[in-house]
Amino acid sequence: MDINNALAAFSTLSQETRLRVFRLLVEGGPSGVPAGRLSESLHIPHNTLSFHLSHMSHAGLVLSRREGRSVIYSANFEFFSGLIRYMVEDCCSAEFASIRNDKKRNCSIIELSHCCQQKENAS
Repeated sequence: MDINNALAAFSTLSQETRLRVFRLLVEGGPSGVPAGRLSESLHIPHNTLSFHLSHMSHAGLVLSRREGRSVIYSANFEFFSGLIRYMVEDCCSAEFASIRNDKKRNCSIIELSHCCQQKENAS
């Protein structure tokens, strides 16, 4: 992941409709969600949804495939994981965040520490 890819992704997700679409796609998992269901769920006209999905696809956030007459969209989990890894590895001190690979579960685990502890009130 480089800074230009990260900027494109964050710029794309900074728009409300696109963020709502992406969240639904994440919920839909790797199998994806048909475009018609996205349109209905979010009450977005098909042409408007297509416009936003095109932006998301160009930013690398969304994948699509055709099944019969339907287009199925899914979040590009590999790209998004790379974006999160980029943020943690390059933007956070190891004191606050680390990433480790869990070979058993075949996933990466982000651990945040010390950043969420509240300061104790002095009485």
